[in-house]
Parts: sequence; structure tokens; C-alpha cells
Amino acid sequence: MKSTKAIVGAGVLASMLMLSSSVFAQTVGFSQIGSESGWRAAETTLTQQQAKERGIDLKFADAQQKQENQIKALRSFIAQGVDAILLAPVVATGWDSVLEEAKEADIPVILLDRMVDSSDDLYLTAVGSDLVHEGNVAGQWLVDELGGKDCNVVELQGTTGSSPAIDRKNGFEQAIKGHDNIKLIRSQTGDFTRTKGKEVMESFLKAEDGGKNICALYAHNDDMAVGAIQAIKEAGLKPGEDILVVSIDAVPDIFQAMAAGEANATVELTPNMAGPAFDALAAYTKDGTMPPKFIQTESKLYTKDDDPMKVYEEKKDLGY
Repeated sequence: MKSTKAIVGAGVLASMLMLSSSVFAQTVGFSQIGSESGWRAAETTLTQQQAKERGIDLKFADAQQKQENQIKALRSFIAQGVDAILLAPVVATGWDSVLEEAKEADIPVILLDRMVDSSDDLYLTAVGSDLVHEGNVAGQWLVDELGGKDCNVVELQGTTGSSPAIDRKNGFEQAIKGHDNIKLIRSQTGDFTRTKGKEVMESFLKAEDGGKNICALYAHNDDMAVGAIQAIKEAGLKPGEDILVVSIDAVPDIFQAMAAGEANATVELTPNMAGPAFDALAAYTKDGTMPPKFIQTESKLYTKDDDPMKVYEEKKDLGY
């Protein structure tokens, strides 16, 4: 027969385990923009992997690139009483009301890879790269690559109104400002998709004498660049030579294009935003530790000199 002390000890241990479970075994809602790019798909996969490794019940909602779907998803998460919400916002504005609702329900919200134009007391923290810096790195690469040579640049912007589209454009323009040899002659949204990137690039090529007046393409993400590369080839030009190609994200397919000499540079945006987000959430849940309002991830420039096929294989293992 077990002693009273042993029974009490077992009870205390069970209580501690229950407390530990209540702290770390959480239900988290994740409102994802959609699957418009390889990078976005990798972010989703890695978020799901990170949640599984940490014993988190992740409720996933694909917004199909519509803000109204994200707002509905957030309200559904609030109604379900989740412990926290991860939000990758499709656009920067229009979030105040639903974020207020989450705050009133005492549900912390963490932004992933994009910012919102709302008071920062409406979310716990934001995990992402410095989007302006990404655009600046891309622009500086082009400045250095040209070495003073005259160049007309066309730009494929991301989704209109999204923070990456706004900031990556601003960063690029800051980098080329004062370099009179570089002119941005056309700029239009490709909505972060390959299909739209190809379509818009085709219109650029037709408008600029079959592409003869275009020296370089700057795309706000690799998927649009890959679509544009196809359009350039179909126009009888050599991407990477006749038209330089620089983009952002560093997804596997852009490294295949680099290996083929069809792309020149990309700036990495890591898809693992969830790791730092869950770390911040665990500390906050455990003892109320407040994270910084912005947790910055690393950005890195890759060029065709960085053994692109080796990087391609490494990237494939990350869930792209």
C-alpha cells in the first residue's frame, strides 16, 4: 500500500504537469495570406512544423489573399477562445476593429513578416525582416553591378497596399537615388504571383520596343521574377544578360534560374518567422515577459557566384 507521502507527492507532480501543460500546450490561430508564392508556402509549412514540435494545436486559415477572409478568421479564432493568434496581414490598413476585439478578449496577436498601420498596443510583437533594407540591398547591388552604366529599370511591385510592396519599393528607390545613370521607367503590381509577373512583364516588353529599352528588372519577390524570366525568354531575349534580374525572397526556383544564368541576385527573406514568434509567446505566457515590438530576422544577398545549386538543395529541405 502506498504511503500518504507518496500519494501527496504524486498529486503534486500531477498538478505541476497540468500547470506545465496549460502553459505550453496552447491553441493558436494562424491567419495566412494565401499561397501566392513558394516563399509563402514555405512559411506555412515551417509554422506548422514549429507548432507540432512545440505541442501547439495550430488552427490554420487560408485567406486566399483577401483581407475580409482574414478578418472573419480572426473573429472565428476569438470566438473559439484560442490562446494566441498569428497574423500575416495581406494589407497594412483596416485592422483596428478586429485587433481591438482580440485585445478585449485578452488574446495576444503576433504579426508575421508584414506590418499593420495600427497602434502597437494592439499586438504583442511583430516578427519580420527590415523590408526597406531588403529593397535597399537589391538597389545597391544594381548600383554596384552597373558601375555607372546607363540603365532603364522596370519594377514588378507586390500586392498594392501591402507593407512589402510599399517598403521594398521605398528601399530600392533610396538606393538608386542620386545615381542619374539609373532610371525607373515602369512600375506595376504583379500581385506577388508568377502568372501576374509574367503578364505584366510581357506588357513592359511590348511597351519598350520589345524590351530593347530595358536594362534591368527589379521584382518585389522571386515568384514574379520567375514569371518575368519566362516572358523575357519568349520575347527572344536572354534574362540575366540582356536584362539583369534582381528580386527578393531567395526561394529555390530563383537559384535554379541563377544556375542557368537567367537571374543575377536575390535578397533572402527567411520563411521561419514562427520560431521566434513561438519563443516570444512561450516567454510571455510563462511569466509575462514582454518581447520587443519588432523582432528582426536576417536578410542576406545571394548572387550567381554563391553556388546556386547547392543553395537550391538546402532551400528545398526547408519546406518550399
